[in-house]
Amino acid sequence: MSTPSQPPQPGDQPAPPPQQPAQAPAVPPQPTAYPYPNPQSPPPGTFYAQPTLVGPAAAQPQPGQPGQFGRPEPGNPYAQAPQFGPAMPAPPSRGGGAGRAVLWAAVGAVVASAAWAGGVFLVGGKNDSADLRGYSAPSNMCSSADYSSFRTEYPEDDSTPTKTSLKNVALDESYCSLGLKKTGSSYADAYLSMQLDLHRKTDPGPEFTATWRNYGDSHTGYDVSPVSGIGDEAYLVGQDTTSGSSSSGSRYATLAVRDGWVTYTMTYSAYFTSYDQDKNPPALSDVDDWLKKDAKATLGQLRG
Repeated sequence: MSTPSQPPQPGDQPAPPPQQPAQAPAVPPQPTAYPYPNPQSPPPGTFYAQPTLVGPAAAQPQPGQPGQFGRPEPGNPYAQAPQFGPAMPAPPSRGGGAGRAVLWAAVGAVVASAAWAGGVFLVGGKNDSADLRGYSAPSNMCSSADYSSFRTEYPEDDSTPTKTSLKNVALDESYCSLGLKKTGSSYADAYLSMQLDLHRKTDPGPEFTATWRNYGDSHTGYDVSPVSGIGDEAYLVGQDTTSGSSSSGSRYATLAVRDGWVTYTMTYSAYFTSYDQDKNPPALSDVDDWLKKDAKATLGQLRG
């Protein structure tokens, strides 16, 4: 039979106290949003070694380790560690080779950028020289253009012509549109428009050629023919839809001229109606001759 345990008697030796676990190394206090210094904080300039972690804790990023600040923990948007002041630059290398290579690479990039920009400005300045050939765009094209060849057929003046003008660093433009009237007409029997453009920033040559030389490709039923002796290039575009009728259809003709960076167009149009059969418009062949003569005279006057 077992003997029951007896309570400790006076004079017996007390049992040794339980052994305390080893105390973890001291960890420096972490910064907080509290704006005043902690009375127990160590003086500035004191550094601590980071404790060595063993086991699962070693796999977790610890404050102060590379990649911790400014990189939130995946899946946790609130794990962003605070930033404390600007990062200190790395001390200059005393080896000389790598440091100088980086420095010269940066200087070379700056010099190359400056040279490239200078080249662009030089090329741009050279190409911005507009070939205006001494032309000037009048403020009133209706009184400056010559259309005297049409006066025999249409002697009556238009008292309210439409005129506009534009003065700009990129473009000077003058425009006039007026009605042509036969003797005794109360309304216009035909219409005439004239437009002069001085292109100050871009050469209109390629687009002008593409537009007018190929006008028949983009507009059905028009005849296109080149004209020599006026400017650098000129094209006459015409269409006649009357088909011998004196009461329906229309006649249309445009002379487009380019001289350097200056373009000029002169357009005639007439519409047949049943109420003015006794006032038939002239033949397109006559109108073509009038356009050539008056356009050449107008450009001569505006060129000075």
